[in-house]
Amino acid sequence: MSASVEEVLDRLSTKVSVHVNSDATLVTDTDKAAAGIDRQRARKTDEPEPSFRKPGLSPLPIADRRDLVATPWELISVFARATTLARQGRGRGLAEHWQGLKYCQALGARSGGHLSLTEDGQSPELSYRAMQARELGRAFGLAVAERTVRNRFPDYMVSALDAEAVLLAGFARSGTRPSLGARPRPDFFVEAWRPGEPSRVFVVTVNGNHQVANKRTAKAERSAYKQLARGSERAEHFHLAEWDNTPCLLLSTELVATEGITVNALEARGKGLLPTRPSEGRKSADAELGERNLPYAGAVKLPAGEGRRERHHDGFLIPRRELNWYGQLLARTAAAGQLALAGAGTETAQYLTAKQGRKHYEQRTFAGSSSIRDARHTIGGTAYVGTDQVFRLNRVRVEAFSGIVEELYDLLVKGEVEEYRSRAFDLRDAYPTDTTAPLWGPVSFGKDGTVIALRVLPPRDDAGNP
Repeated sequence: MSASVEEVLDRLSTKVSVHVNSDATLVTDTDKAAAGIDRQRARKTDEPEPSFRKPGLSPLPIADRRDLVATPWELISVFARATTLARQGRGRGLAEHWQGLKYCQALGARSGGHLSLTEDGQSPELSYRAMQARELGRAFGLAVAERTVRNRFPDYMVSALDAEAVLLAGFARSGTRPSLGARPRPDFFVEAWRPGEPSRVFVVTVNGNHQVANKRTAKAERSAYKQLARGSERAEHFHLAEWDNTPCLLLSTELVATEGITVNALEARGKGLLPTRPSEGRKSADAELGERNLPYAGAVKLPAGEGRRERHHDGFLIPRRELNWYGQLLARTAAAGQLALAGAGTETAQYLTAKQGRKHYEQRTFAGSSSIRDARHTIGGTAYVGTDQVFRLNRVRVEAFSGIVEELYDLLVKGEVEEYRSRAFDLRDAYPTDTTAPLWGPVSFGKDGTVIALRVLPPRDDAGNP
């Protein structure tokens, strides 16, 4: 029997634990899985050379291995905030961040308060399970990655950006539709930033699976280990300034693990440092950004060592001379994502290059498909502007609202990215930390001034009136 809407919303706003697994054994098992992948490839391609992977993998520090405590709605909102500019749904004008609404009934707590899939979450069709593994796996893994970066830089703001949306500005292949092709790449960039100071950038790869892994499952067959090994390959295809200079976080989410939903996590250290950016002028994030045509083939130079000569491999390398440009790109792409979350249309286009899909936001789409900034709500004492979507949950009309603080929205609309960042940083501790708000159900308040909330709409009469 399906849960009532009230029960579903209560589950979404109740804090639960997501188990985090990260230890030396996980490193060993991932290395073994990587060796197995290389052997299989060698048999198929007659290429004995092992794949390029991120060197020096290690477990997270003990402080970052604690269970992640959050509400299911906050975890869904992590996915929503990070995918506003993603092109996975490819809907003409449909807001990508609403994709997570389909998981409202998929998550609940098991005994002990650990997050797990509900009966509804465990019974989708096979194609839907693949989508669920990809999307929920990303949501939970990215939430752990964001917490890890916040722990390292507690006095900084943290922004997560879809890697494809960023890389298109510098590495898009020629063609009628700009794309990165099948080139291996990370899933997200996480930037820790503070106005007037250098930013730190982390490369993040995330995967998910539904494998029922237990003591009888051969370690070589564990999907999580293989996903981490392949994630290491994708992470090794992005570098700032030079090889092995960029920190990365590799994550694989097991959705049906015996401990409840479990995120397996490893890291590789690095500086990932971007230069300090001026608050105004052509090198600030307020300046319109030019595109680049950076090389990919053989772009990454690996120094000689351990009996090996100097080598090159393919990858997304941001040359040292382009680090400031890359920092501008991150800031402007993040600004576009904030506006997209609030339902802005043409205002979003100003922050994107042609290869990033600026034309998509410049055009007016057909009726009923656009997410338009046409809603305003005061939640937790703060005025937000944004967009909403009404959907049915067990035949009950539910409104989902996503928005940003009106003051911050106005700055972004005017193209004042640096002032927006300064003001957002100043206001970062001004927002509620509650998981609900008066007249609303589940609410997720972001330190960046965004909010994502749900509420049941009043029933309508036969004439359609509330």
